[in-house]
Amino acid sequence: MLKQLPKITSKGKKRLGRGGGSGKGFHTVGRGQKGQKTRNKIHPLFAGTKNKKSIIQRLPVLRGRNKFKPLSPKPIIINLDQLRPLPAKSIISVETLLKYKILSRPPKINQSVKLLGRGQIDKAYTLAIPASETAKQKIEAAGGKLA
Repeated sequence: MLKQLPKITSKGKKRLGRGGGSGKGFHTVGRGQKGQKTRNKIHPLFAGTKNKKSIIQRLPVLRGRNKFKPLSPKPIIINLDQLRPLPAKSIISVETLLKYKILSRPPKINQSVKLLGRGQIDKAYTLAIPASETAKQKIEAAGGKLA
């Protein structure tokens, strides 16, 4: 007795470029006659020839003088000798610096304020803004703290 084979319900797809017996063309394999598209894939950024600009060339480019300028602005620099108007034991923050007019205007959105160590201080302050190592050492030596 012969075994009954299971019934195949769907056919597989015809494989391109596998000779005449594959059932899908022979010489051109369903790709038409001649030309660029019959041979390889065309690069997705290729936009043809004859004065056409590719997508890369059509994108906007940052040009001019500020081409290599960083996008974030530099921090506002304040030195220790500028802190003389502040009373002793006050907190050094952006609001305090604006209140005592050490800063003329508030910093921009992504701009910071940094304290550097030029000058001497004799009052104790609490530091609430970024500072250099020498500024931190001088504030701690005067009896201040780092927040």
